[in-house]
Amino acid sequence: MKFLYDFFPILLFFIAYKLGDIYTATAVAIGAAAIQTLVFWIRHRRFEKMHLITFGLLLFFGGLTLFLRDPVFIKWKPSVVNWLFAAAFLGSHWIGEKPIVERMMSHAIQAPHPVWLRLSWMWISFFISIGLLNLYVAYTFSEETWVNFKLFGMLGITFAFVVGQGFYLGRYMIEEESGEES
Repeated sequence: MKFLYDFFPILLFFIAYKLGDIYTATAVAIGAAAIQTLVFWIRHRRFEKMHLITFGLLLFFGGLTLFLRDPVFIKWKPSVVNWLFAAAFLGSHWIGEKPIVERMMSHAIQAPHPVWLRLSWMWISFFISIGLLNLYVAYTFSEETWVNFKLFGMLGITFAFVVGQGFYLGRYMIEEESGEES
């Protein structure tokens, strides 16, 4: 359910594009992100950083797209979001004692520090690469191809990367004790 909630604006962007055009889709995505952020705040009395960052960038790039009637700005948004994630992962190497990936996953995985650093560099490389790939598709292919790539391509590539990470980290997973004796 959280997965659908987090991808609510992207999904509505895709549907609105198929029913209308890039400008309709952009306006719908901005509205969906605003609703997503507001609903999360109402339910939890706090904001989710990811939602705020995405909403802010969507408002900025989507606003420019709508105001200037130029879709290039909305096409840049996924790249900027991914590059900000890369910067956050990179910055975590110098801020705090652990890379951000270790902070997020160490409750379930016990791995040596070099493994966490390697994993962090993999994510940094991934975010930079997916941002570059987004621009390649945006500037090389049709707008419709880019919209399809934004939803299915980026999601599929991210899913494959996460599955690969699972195989890489599998040997470090913490086994839950069942409480039963054998």
